[in-house]
Amino acid sequence: MARSVRNVFSNLGADFPASVVVFLVALPLCLGIALGSNAPLFSGLIAGIAGGIVIGFLSGSQLSVSGPAAGLTAIVAAAIGKLPAFEAFLLAVVLAGIFQVFLGFLKAGILGDYIPGAVIKAMLAAIGLILILKQLPHLVGYNADFEGDESFRQPDGSNTFTGIFKALNYILPLAIAIGLISLGIQIVWDNILAKKAKFFKLIPAPLIVVLVAIGINQWAMIYNPSLALPAHALVSIPVAESLGGFLSFFMFPDFSYISNYQVWISAATIAIVASLETLLNIEASDELDPYQRVTPTNRELKAQGAGNLVSGLLGGLPVTSVIVRTSANIHSGAKSKMSAIMHGMMLLLTVALIPKMLNLIPLPALAAVLIYTGFKLAKPAIFKQFYRKGFDQFIPFVVTIVAILFTDLLVGIMIGCLVGLFFVMRSNFRSAVFVVNDENNYLFRLRKDVSYLNKPIIKRKLAQVPENAYVLIDATRADFLDRDVVEVIEDFIISAPLKNIKVELKKSAYKEQGFSHIEGPLKASA
Repeated sequence: MARSVRNVFSNLGADFPASVVVFLVALPLCLGIALGSNAPLFSGLIAGIAGGIVIGFLSGSQLSVSGPAAGLTAIVAAAIGKLPAFEAFLLAVVLAGIFQVFLGFLKAGILGDYIPGAVIKAMLAAIGLILILKQLPHLVGYNADFEGDESFRQPDGSNTFTGIFKALNYILPLAIAIGLISLGIQIVWDNILAKKAKFFKLIPAPLIVVLVAIGINQWAMIYNPSLALPAHALVSIPVAESLGGFLSFFMFPDFSYISNYQVWISAATIAIVASLETLLNIEASDELDPYQRVTPTNRELKAQGAGNLVSGLLGGLPVTSVIVRTSANIHSGAKSKMSAIMHGMMLLLTVALIPKMLNLIPLPALAAVLIYTGFKLAKPAIFKQFYRKGFDQFIPFVVTIVAILFTDLLVGIMIGCLVGLFFVMRSNFRSAVFVVNDENNYLFRLRKDVSYLNKPIIKRKLAQVPENAYVLIDATRADFLDRDVVEVIEDFIISAPLKNIKVELKKSAYKEQGFSHIEGPLKASA
């Protein structure tokens, strides 16, 4: 216990600045995702608080940060629309949390281990590109699409690319000025100032960005009101005038809807999708972790379930591990889970005590923070690195990125996995069957597991053997031979005399390899 307390304080110098960055990233995302889900704005903040504090304490991940996720927006909006009341939806969130706890006990976390590394890294790069593309309209003051949207098709009828062009017709001069200044501050802070003095590492650049942006807009409001940002270009948190008013923002599930089958369907859908997204993000966060720590995935599912249980009981949206917040956390230098916990505490304290001050923050400044985070995830060097690895790695990487950009996260990952599986099978074809010839002598070497998928290539290669040839089929290195493959080889041996082909079969275990009824001209050796 004493050791863990010492670790908390020893890492505080890194974790506290990182928690400030995550807080500033999470604030607009919590509000935007609630807005995009057709849910009360405060429900997004509750989810962010539960994701930070509850999951932060229970999770085995040191750097993952949880909260309301864009990937659940469409599912949440559909569930709210189908259910008779928001309180019924909250019950679905509670049940989803219970389902996730059971999934953890059933050890369903192993599913995340089957995602190819190239697909995980492509997901990170794709999220980075989405952040840049989706935040460009917010950078210039156009906020038709909600903050945190990751889908190609937007609720306003535009898509990721047309939304950028449409934003050009609604540019606010002060918004683009604040956005560019905010980007400049982060670039100078990280690449020049932080390298010159340790003092600058202790103060997160996004905090300076927010303070400078507030100052610029307040100056405009005093000296040139026509230039100041309108209300839609500022953070908008519900403000309560009293403690009772603040407590009224919290809503509670209505358990009288427990017999409604739509509640159970919504709960199962949320649990499955939230669990899949969490496992993907956990794999990604472990990839980004500079200390290469491995998160226990079954424990993570239980922690996520507990977070959803608490969020639903208090009136919040469902939560998952979120790669945007996680990457911001890691790139800001966090070392332990205290960063995630402190960001949740900051959300709770600020929305309770100083919501009016938060409502002074210009959205273009926060958009600049997200764009800079996106650039760190999608640096050109990452694309060069995968290109050098070869096309079997580069093509799944690029296809996954394109698929995520033009669909959404889960669909893109599924497409990427299918492409990755194709290259795995293609690689297996090449390594499992080795064919070489010298004049009229042919060697067929079967290695590892030779499945029915290898049947076409073996059949084709055997058919290409010319008359009067000598063929050696070496199966001594094959751990497994599918019955279909054995039949192809047996058929070739039986028909070989018709072309005056001499065949020799080498095998390590005659019966085990399945060659049980070969007759005719065959020289077999063990």
